[in-house]
Amino acid sequence: MLSSFAKHGSFDLYLNAEGDLEVDDHHTVEDVGISLGMALNKIEKKDIKRFGWAIIPMDDARAMVSIDLGGRPYVLGNYIPNKSKIGNFSTENVIHFFQSIANNGNMNIHFEVIGENEHHKIEALFKAFGVALDMATGMDKRKGIISTKGKI
Repeated sequence: MLSSFAKHGSFDLYLNAEGDLEVDDHHTVEDVGISLGMALNKIEKKDIKRFGWAIIPMDDARAMVSIDLGGRPYVLGNYIPNKSKIGNFSTENVIHFFQSIANNGNMNIHFEVIGENEHHKIEALFKAFGVALDMATGMDKRKGIISTKGKI
C-alpha cells in the first residue's frame, strides 16, 4: 500500500521498518504512520498549494481523499473494514495509520471509500492519499504562505 502511495504521489520512499510482528502489526503500522507524519510535518509550507484532493477508482472500489497541510491534525473518514485481514495486514489499522500521519504531520485528512473488495478499497485509498498529497505539496504560483493568517 505504501508503494502505491509513493508511486501515485510521485514521492521517493525508502522504508525499513522492524517491529513486534510476531505479536501483531499494530505497532509497526502505527510507527510507520508516525514517522511519515513527522517527515511530512517538516515540509516547508511556503509557496506550496497546501490543499489537495483526489478521486481514485479501482475496479469495484472508489476512494476520495482531501487534505489540508494547515497545521491542525484531524481525520474524518468512513472506512469500516468488512474483513479483519488482507494477507498479514490487519484492516483495523487503516484508520489508525491515517490518524498517526495526521497527528504527527499536523494535517487534516478526510476520506470516503466505497466498494466490495477490501484490497481494492484500501489500495484506492492509499493511491488517492498519494495523489492528494502530491497536489498539496506542489508549488503554488502565488508566493508565500497560503493562509489568511499569514502562517501555518
